[in-house]
Amino acid sequence: MSDPKELSITRYIEAAPEKVWDVMSNRIEEWWCPRPWRAEFANLDRRPGGTSNCTMYGPEGEVHPHDGMVLAWDEGKRFAFTDAIVGDLEPAGPFMVGIWSIEPEGSGTRYTAKARHWTEEDSKRHADMGFEPGWGACADQLKELCEGG
Repeated sequence: MSDPKELSITRYIEAAPEKVWDVMSNRIEEWWCPRPWRAEFANLDRRPGGTSNCTMYGPEGEVHPHDGMVLAWDEGKRFAFTDAIVGDLEPAGPFMVGIWSIEPEGSGTRYTAKARHWTEEDSKRHADMGFEPGWGACADQLKELCEGG
């Protein structure tokens, strides 16, 4: 039975886990948000407790800052962020914990992105905001980068 507070996207990527991880972690701005939007990470401290400062820019001048904390950075396997803590351990209005992971599958890699929410209402709101098409587009962009060369 699935958790009603969790949303998830998965893709099979025909590329070795090492390559997928390299693209996921070192080219994050190229796949992090659906085109024509773009993401800029001013800071991404790749360790548990590290800060993450990302701003997403829309095609019509939209600007959406997303600050948070790195909860996990398991090199070659997964990373996780939350918006519940920002800056120097300052509580923020929590919305979710995001977890991005990979694992070997056949001749390629299984990519999974999960959004875990504090409440079912937040999960439903995220779904209604376009979680599946949005995070799905990001997964497709990652797949394209990994399989493209």
